[in-house]
Amino acid sequence: MDAAQALADLTEISSQIHAAALIEPDGEVAASTLADEAHGREFARAALELVRAAEGVRSLTGESLTQLEVATADGSVFVVRDGGRTIAATTSAEPTVGLVFYDLKSCLKAAADPQAEPSSGDPAESRADSAP
Repeated sequence: MDAAQALADLTEISSQIHAAALIEPDGEVAASTLADEAHGREFARAALELVRAAEGVRSLTGESLTQLEVATADGSVFVVRDGGRTIAATTSAEPTVGLVFYDLKSCLKAAADPQAEPSSGDPAESRADSAP
């Protein structure tokens, strides 16, 4: 599935996500739900800066960063990395953190698999099919 379709499926099944961007290993935006390319690039740049800042702290433990949530009173920013690709998303305040991370990881996997089928649009079905 291509990156744009993966993001379309993500926003269809996850009502908590307001905006999202899939970012290639080189920092280029593969796809974004933001209004225009400039906003997508700016969002991706900011998300990667958050990751770099968090990695600076994590480097003290020797572990690599795979996911991150930055929470504010107005909402959260989530970032997930897998296989060199990154997905970043914004949510409303007090999101269901585990579910948002699960949905972002599923989106990354779908975008990485060119043979993946688009979801049926039923959130329960999509999550049940990919649950462990």
